[in-house]
Amino acid sequence: MSKVKYYYDSETLSYRKIEKKKGRKLGIFLLSLMGMLLSGFLLLVVYLNLPYVETPKEKALKRELSNMELQFELLNKKMSLAESVLNEIADRDNNLYRVYFEANPIPESQRKAGFGGVNRYKDLEGFDNSKLIVASSRRLDILTKQIVVQSRSLDEIARLAEEKEQLLSAIPAIQPVKNEDLTRMASGFGYRTDPFTKATKFHFGMDFTAPRGTPIYASGDGVVTRADNTASGYGNHIRIDHGYGYESLYAHLYKYNVRRGQKVKRGDLIGFVGSTGRSEAPHLHYEIFKDGERINPINFYYGNLSPQEFAEMLQKAQQENQSLD
Repeated sequence: MSKVKYYYDSETLSYRKIEKKKGRKLGIFLLSLMGMLLSGFLLLVVYLNLPYVETPKEKALKRELSNMELQFELLNKKMSLAESVLNEIADRDNNLYRVYFEANPIPESQRKAGFGGVNRYKDLEGFDNSKLIVASSRRLDILTKQIVVQSRSLDEIARLAEEKEQLLSAIPAIQPVKNEDLTRMASGFGYRTDPFTKATKFHFGMDFTAPRGTPIYASGDGVVTRADNTASGYGNHIRIDHGYGYESLYAHLYKYNVRRGQKVKRGDLIGFVGSTGRSEAPHLHYEIFKDGERINPINFYYGNLSPQEFAEMLQKAQQENQSLD
């Protein structure tokens, strides 16, 4: 049972009973309802704007994410620089190094090929910055592959350079008798008069007239394959295998300074001028073979003759005189 409430009436100087007014409850209800609606609206506004309200932890994570994006941007700039440098190296590799060493250029499709087959970047997908991360990872992988291709190419160039150096050292390239020791260049490569039969026949070498005992030098690096007098007409002679299809022969020697199987370097003393075998006078008969065929030795003196000396020797070698063997 609700309590009865009174109020003091100052006019009548008496207490009067408080009568409940009609509609009061309704007003209170409506006021409460409006308060609830207003509170709900305010809560809705707060909820809708909640993404824009950041906690300290969210702010720190956002700064970290922004820094990572900056680092990725810097990484891509570094990759652009590396790609530029690598492209210049590849261009020199194809158009200079490989041309010089007679190697086929590496196709562009092989240098910049991607990676087919399975998706290598599946684990990087599904995040806010997946596109950036996948693109950078793919670019870095391709750059790494290009570096591997270029590294292998440079290894090949180094090997070719070493072989080229060995080839240049092996090719007969000097005159086997020094100019100051020569009496004259007696006969060259071509048809000459035989000193014994007086018939014209092909002379397959060059004859260098010099006193007996004049030093003879190896014209290129190689291995001595013969140092004997068992070949008809050559007397005491030496053969040197230079590799790469080249061989040199030194005939009519007085004596040897090397033995069979010995390795020699260009300029090494291998023997001395004599007149053994089918020879008319002391001289060195010199021949060069390429793949088993005799070729003109006149083209193999670039290592120690000046242009003027070479021109003079060429003129003498072309004279159709008498050979000494």
